Amino acid sequence: MALDVLNNQHQNAPEQIKEQIADNVQWIKAAEENQLVVGSQSRILYADVVGRTQIALAFNQAIRQGALGPVVLGRDHHDVSGTDSPYRETSNIYDGSNFTADMAVHNVIGDSFRGATWVSLHNGGGVGWGEVINGGFGMLLDGSSQADENIKEMLFFDVANGLARRGWARNQGAIMAADQAMKLEPRLQITKPYLANDDLIDNIIK
Repeated sequence: MALDVLNNQHQNAPEQIKEQIADNVQWIKAAEENQLVVGSQSRILYADVVGRTQIALAFNQAIRQGALGPVVLGRDHHDVSGTDSPYRETSNIYDGSNFTADMAVHNVIGDSFRGATWVSLHNGGGVGWGEVINGGFGMLLDGSSQADENIKEMLFFDVANGLARRGWARNQGAIMAADQAMKLEPRLQITKPYLANDDLIDNIIK
């Protein structure tokens, strides 16, 4: 199901993410041959908000039709909006907010009332206690129309939260993805950063 979704998405995807989608497609095709197991020999499927939503909706439709049993969605903390740490995923955020835990907190609070079955906010993991705050979720898909709505609302916010944070830190990929997200959902308004002229700043410093 994920392969079908990603193949369709690849046809109309922005050039900036076509290579990533193609990489995901190749990984799925080669999974059985590589005899992947849970753990370091496996890997995570990195999909954007469109891919995640469409894959989740396909799962829920399959459950509704009886082709699958109930499914719980989750994501690793190595994600666009899951981890705050100056030593991990937000280490390359240079606006000073890499030392705060606001994104992980916003993430679990926002997910909690947009359809998550449960959320988790905890310390440690990867770089150790006191060095990172993680926010995560679990979402039960049971084939219901409510689960469809939860997918559309919660997964969208779960990604957009991280796009906003990284966009404010002038990450060009995040700014591009935020623009795409706002086109998909007119209700979403992400404040975009004013990009300073680096040459001008360098001249002032001199």
